[in-house]
Amino acid sequence: MSMSRSGSGPGSGSDSDPAAPALGSSSSANVMLQALLDARAYRHRVYDLRIIETHISWVLLTGEFAYKIKKPVNLGFVDFSTLTLRRQACLDELRLNRRYAPQLYLAVVPIGGTPEHPLVDDEGVPFEYAVKMRQFPSDQQLDRLLADGHLDMGDIEELAATIAALHAAAPVAPPDLPYGWPARIQADAEDNLRVLSAGSEGRLRAHIADLAAWTRRQDALLSSMMHSRRESGHVREVHGDLHLANLVRLDKVIVAFDCIEFSAALRWNDCISDLAFLTMDLHHRGHGDLAYHLLNRYLEIGGDYPGLSLLRYYEVYRALVRAKVALLRRDASSGPERSAQARQCAAYVRLARRFSRGACRALVLMHGLSGSGKTWLSTQLMSALPAVRVRSDVERKRLHGLAEGAHSGSAVDAGLYDATSSARTYDRLAALVTDIIDAGETAIVDATFLRSTDRLRFRVLAHRLAIPFAIVSCQAPASALRGRLAARASAGRDASEADQRVLEHQCESAEGLAADERSVTVHVMTEGLSDAGEVLARLRRILFGTVDAADAQTP
Repeated sequence: MSMSRSGSGPGSGSDSDPAAPALGSSSSANVMLQALLDARAYRHRVYDLRIIETHISWVLLTGEFAYKIKKPVNLGFVDFSTLTLRRQACLDELRLNRRYAPQLYLAVVPIGGTPEHPLVDDEGVPFEYAVKMRQFPSDQQLDRLLADGHLDMGDIEELAATIAALHAAAPVAPPDLPYGWPARIQADAEDNLRVLSAGSEGRLRAHIADLAAWTRRQDALLSSMMHSRRESGHVREVHGDLHLANLVRLDKVIVAFDCIEFSAALRWNDCISDLAFLTMDLHHRGHGDLAYHLLNRYLEIGGDYPGLSLLRYYEVYRALVRAKVALLRRDASSGPERSAQARQCAAYVRLARRFSRGACRALVLMHGLSGSGKTWLSTQLMSALPAVRVRSDVERKRLHGLAEGAHSGSAVDAGLYDATSSARTYDRLAALVTDIIDAGETAIVDATFLRSTDRLRFRVLAHRLAIPFAIVSCQAPASALRGRLAARASAGRDASEADQRVLEHQCESAEGLAADERSVTVHVMTEGLSDAGEVLARLRRILFGTVDAADAQTP
């Protein structure tokens, strides 16, 4: 499927215009759709004419362009029952989606003539409107790329950067806007649960009752957090429907499309809720590793680690929204499709239940000289353990208002790396670890941890939080350390500024692991290591007493 929208000359016409043919009945709509499958309805060359139908729209695929027409329906949550409303919805869709994909969204165009003989982009009196979009190959949608095995960690990092940038640029909700406040969020969650409960029975209905009770407990626990985030600008006009099928790779760039245009309430959300739709979708498709990689890179770019406390709540909410949609489709279907939608509904409910149970909480310190492979290895571990990682190099730069790739030119033990800055950095890491653990996740701290006092501080923190603690100590030959630092400096993309002088200083000042630390340490020689599987197994054994991923992993 392909989509695009933008706004030039939408034409004129209104519902009250007596010269405009009506498109209200299903029969006239069917007549129009059949006629739009004739190439003579278009002013440009067409091929492989097809229609894709959604709950509220028809999309005409013509080869180079796609035309999205709103159905003349009023479903309560969306009202397209008049031509004026449909035209405005097209204009809204164009305006909103050009923020994400201006290369796809081209215009709102009138459809003139009659339902029996329509002409798209006609200069006469319109009886309908469509969003004109540039068509793209459906196999480039991210859901298809993932299913075909063509979505890798590099794509996920690009996707995280794209979403972080979109969220940073999104308009902040003004104080008088009624959306994004706790009562509204909780009411929407309750509505989903009511619909699901009324349409379910047996074990599924019991699971929904459990989720309703869990949701109400979370409402009480998280209400003040929701309120403070609403006041502090974390509720923004976001995409609202951010799942893999609404993301596409175009010219080697990942682009979001088809955001929610028909409901302001569904657009004005906490940015973490928008992200949760996508992480939920990845979990649903059996790729929790990619979900955690996406989450980690998104947080690393934007720094919104406190928002983690709401992630599980919103993942449950998003899963239940999809369950409700499947339930409604089930009730509108028959035969095999009805059974398929019933299975989808049950699968989303099961996923919501797993989210509600939370993950294992633990604290892992990476340890080793610069260039020893800590960041590379922790990247593997955070996706597979799974965990949320914080990096000292990134947070040190953030504290000084610098981008992670910026170079400060600081000397050894000076500038960003003097005693005061280092103390502030470790204070921030400890605070972020607390946020991560409070959110029910395992935390990985990627820093050198060459001083015993720094390691002791985090071990005491783990004891206070009553969570398991482990160290992953990375080593590599001196030649490998020097080579990696040189390669990193040449690439110029890493947050670390360590060079040969820093490495020499570290070798002279490093304090070895004590006997009680070695008992909870996984020692890793990273040169030649291509797979973190054995490291992961040993780490799980220390933390959880098991090597079974199912015992220590989230959905």
